[in-house]
Amino acid sequence: MTSASRSLTIDSPGSHRLAEGPLPEPGPGEVRVRVAAAGICMSDREVYDGHRDPAYVRYPVVPGHEWSGTVDAVGEGVDPALTGRRTVAEGFRACGRCERCRYGETSLCTAGYDETGFTRPGAFADHLVVPARLLHPLADDADLRAAALLEPAAVIAAAVRAGAPEPGERIAVLGAGTLGLLAVQLLAAVSPAELTVIDPRAGRAAQALDFGASEARVPKEAEEVRGRYDLVVETAGAPSTAADACLLARRGGRVVLTGMFTPGAVGIDPVHLSLSQLTVRSVFGAPSSAWSYAVRAFTAGLLDPAPLITHEFPLERFAEAVALVGSGDPETGKVLLRP
Repeated sequence: MTSASRSLTIDSPGSHRLAEGPLPEPGPGEVRVRVAAAGICMSDREVYDGHRDPAYVRYPVVPGHEWSGTVDAVGEGVDPALTGRRTVAEGFRACGRCERCRYGETSLCTAGYDETGFTRPGAFADHLVVPARLLHPLADDADLRAAALLEPAAVIAAAVRAGAPEPGERIAVLGAGTLGLLAVQLLAAVSPAELTVIDPRAGRAAQALDFGASEARVPKEAEEVRGRYDLVVETAGAPSTAADACLLARRGGRVVLTGMFTPGAVGIDPVHLSLSQLTVRSVFGAPSSAWSYAVRAFTAGLLDPAPLITHEFPLERFAEAVALVGSGDPETGKVLLRP
């Protein structure tokens, strides 16, 4: 076994280095994971560019919150049988003791923000160390390349659970990025009467149909179906999509906001909200229950993130990889680093 491990560190915005150091050792209650694949998302691009809220990043940092791998060492007090298991793990280091954690809302832990890849070393490395209590072990034959996307899948699983879809309902997904296309797969499994995806990109719309959507519309065409849907899942985080999602819902319908909005986004019309008696929920991260939901769906074959992956790079080509994310290239889907 190697005695060294490489990691990609962002020392400050725009400055990164790939260095080799000692193999990290798991402490009590921890495991060491050999990373198989790690996804790059817009949050990682924001860390690199220096655009992430300072309260949600701690430089220098090894990014990487979307990942999969294999346990190769366990610390004191951890079941040795975990060694060799394929796995993913929750990113939020929830305290498990506060009121929100006790209620099961671990993504809303009040003990302070702490997350792998942002305040703790992440998976843009050969190895990482995480608390064993955060693991979600996978099947022995799990596709670790696809499993790297189980973190965004857990986020969208939280949205689907919040929306409580039922068979035979009319459902719309606003946005066909990674979250939107994962939402289509999970919602298609509920057997809706209609599953409409709204996105301006023709390629993404076509992929949504492959994933189980019954129709795809561009935003202009969506105006024709306002007030139609029992459930609307918003995933784009664009300036107008929160308001647009509410306009798509029928009276008495449900809206779940999943996209990360920036200051200046168009607000929801309170008159429309009250007169239509809408139920509006938002999602921030994923609690433990949503992780379990996503992993079960993945294991059962109801969720297959692999077709979303378009690019894979070694750690040495991080600069090239991160430049693709958020570049606007319609041919770029999920970008992976493969240590």
